[in-house]
Amino acid sequence: MTLKGKVAVVTGGNTGIGKAVVLELAKQGADVVIDYIVGEEAELDLESQLRALGDKVVGVKADVSNVGDLTTLVGTAVSRFGRLDIMVNNAGIETRTSVLDTTEEQYNKVLDINLKSAFFGTQLAAKQMIAQGGGGRIINMTSVHEDWPMPGNTAYCLSKGGMRMLTRTAGVELAPHNILVVGVGPGAVNTPINSATVADPKLLTKLDAAIPIGRLAQPEEIASLVAFLAGDGASYIAATTIFADGGIMQSSPGL
Repeated sequence: MTLKGKVAVVTGGNTGIGKAVVLELAKQGADVVIDYIVGEEAELDLESQLRALGDKVVGVKADVSNVGDLTTLVGTAVSRFGRLDIMVNNAGIETRTSVLDTTEEQYNKVLDINLKSAFFGTQLAAKQMIAQGGGGRIINMTSVHEDWPMPGNTAYCLSKGGMRMLTRTAGVELAPHNILVVGVGPGAVNTPINSATVADPKLLTKLDAAIPIGRLAQPEEIASLVAFLAGDGASYIAATTIFADGGIMQSSPGL
């Protein structure tokens, strides 16, 4: 598989799953534009890793909840590399708060970063892909929680449920332009967002026991799926979510 000659934008691309996605897309030959809002040192380290491999990468300080900053990300891809072929709407946060205790500020922050950024990232990428011709891929990093409730994390689940319908509806709208919109739904992944669980042996054992495969995913396992969906082998996948969850959504206590 190769993505040589393709240009990608990855939001939230300097840590966790996003970082693994950037590295995998670059490994497959894509040129990549990454955003960051914090962690500039980590961003520069990642850019250095990629340049050492001979890959072309550009880091852009951008707040993906701001449409103007998203426009800058897409514009940077076009100005530096001439086009945009792959948009990965990956940026996401959570508050781990319930419907009873989520504040308006927390709600707005989660929905803006997770869902608003994906909506306008999809819109801006699609407009560029239509203008340049040739179609493209838009990959929305959602979660098992687009479909599977997580009590105590309500705003996050709501944002991912919104991404589910964004993927399906935009996927239908954009398919005639050969722009394939697909969701990737990870289960539990060994990233900073799960660091507290990973650091607690009892919690980690409990979580592993709930996963039929018996362990958390590594970020690279999610990244390989994203790279596949960006490539020629996924030319008939659109308007749906592919789950990479180790079977956790299908697990049963056997009662």
